[in-house]
Formats: sequence, C-alpha cells, structure tokens
Amino acid sequence: MDTFERALMRLNRAALIALLAAMAVVIFANVVLRYTTSQSIEWAEEVARYLMIWLTFLGAGPVLRYGGHIAVDNLQDALPPKVAVAVRGLIAALLFGFFGFMVWFGLMYVERAQYQMTPTTQISMSWIYAAIPVGGLLLMLHLGLVLRGYLRERSFAADDHFDANASASL
Repeated sequence: MDTFERALMRLNRAALIALLAAMAVVIFANVVLRYTTSQSIEWAEEVARYLMIWLTFLGAGPVLRYGGHIAVDNLQDALPPKVAVAVRGLIAALLFGFFGFMVWFGLMYVERAQYQMTPTTQISMSWIYAAIPVGGLLLMLHLGLVLRGYLRERSFAADDHFDANASASL
C-alpha cells in the first residue's frame, strides 16, 4: 500500500505542478503580449480558467490528506475520546458520501455537456466537467489512505512521510 500511496502522490503532485505551470505561462504570455504589442491571446483567459478548475479538483485530495481544509475541531476536543472517534467516523462517512455524490453527479454532468463547446477553443465542455468525478475519486482515495490515523487520533499525513528522493524525483 505504501508503494501505491507514493505513486499516487507523485502523480498527483506532478499533475498539479504541470497545471499550475501551464496556467502561469499562459497568463504571463498574455500579459506580456498585451502590454508590448497591444494584442492579447484570445483563448488565454478561457484556458487559464479551465486549468484552474482542474487544479482545484486535483488539488483537493492532497490538501485533505494533510488536514488543510477548514475544520471545526472544538466539538471533538470537548468530547470523551470514544465519542470523538465516533464523531470522526460520522464525518468520514459523510465525506465519503459527498465524494461519491461528486463522482456520480459529475459523470452525469460530463454526459450532459458532451455536445456543448467552449466559446473560444471549441472543445467539449465534458473535458472541463470531467474534473468533478476525477477529483471526487481522488478525494476518496486520499481520504481512504489517511482514514485510520484520522479516526484514531485525528492525525493527518505529514509531508515528511515521503523520503527526500521521492520528492526530488519530481
């Protein structure tokens, strides 16, 4: 399982880095062209927006695994340990349910939007909406990988649990 987790994180991080780099290059090139030639790239804003959508949905899983999303911990802190574990179990079940809903609803959205084209680039909107089910699946995977520690002691994965060589290979 450790090998799978490392591979998942490497792929997820590489995808996030590529999306962010592409978005930065497109926006930077558009700004430079606008101010140096008074011409802009007509598809830059649209492509940057779609890259941001994918970046958001692909990045939600790693943020979840490190406990980076907003949480209200006061209730869990005030409860006896066994009750707090039960509350975390309920939270995890609700999260899995919501992520499953994201996958299901996202697939419906992808199917419905397959013939709708983006205004400038003329690609199918289903490619953009595919970020929803992909992000939902990744959220389920990431939550499943940190679930045991979260349920037992409300701990999340630390960034240093991957060795330096794994991070350096990106």
